[in-house]
Amino acid sequence: MAAIDQPAPKAGKKPRARKHSFRLDMTPMVDLAFLLLTFFMLTTTFAKPRVMQLTMPVKDHDNTTDVNRSQAMTIMLGAGHRVFYYFGLNAPHDPSVPVPTLHPTDFSPKGIRQVLLARGRQQPAPVVLIATGPRAKYSDMVDVLDEMNITNQRKYAIVPLSAADRQLLPVGER
Repeated sequence: MAAIDQPAPKAGKKPRARKHSFRLDMTPMVDLAFLLLTFFMLTTTFAKPRVMQLTMPVKDHDNTTDVNRSQAMTIMLGAGHRVFYYFGLNAPHDPSVPVPTLHPTDFSPKGIRQVLLARGRQQPAPVVLIATGPRAKYSDMVDVLDEMNITNQRKYAIVPLSAADRQLLPVGER
């Protein structure tokens, strides 16, 4: 490369200092950053998944629990993320028990959650029976169990869909 000759300083004047360009080598800084990043990635604890505790009873076919009709609420899960519910018990063999009225709803915040909260205000300790229709999805069951947890329901059970409950469902849901 060619060098530029600087003229000699004139007499009586102070010689000017040459300005050197500053060059910072970033290679060690990048190495240090990657070492620190690797260290913290390997030593950190990742968030553990939170799961809802579900206590299942011991399978005993002789063990049945009677539910008071005034405390009962039945939720039936249908196709297409639809939810149906009624209050009381469906007992078609008992003529003194009226046929329950089936109400449709969904999983929106104004859906089954509001129904469960209203039932909890009406009846201090409701028993919620959850039945799945033949075309219900697994995600619907997870969603309704989440709603039980959100609304702080203490007593609920997963029960099979009875023939009497199946007759209450609309024709497309059976």
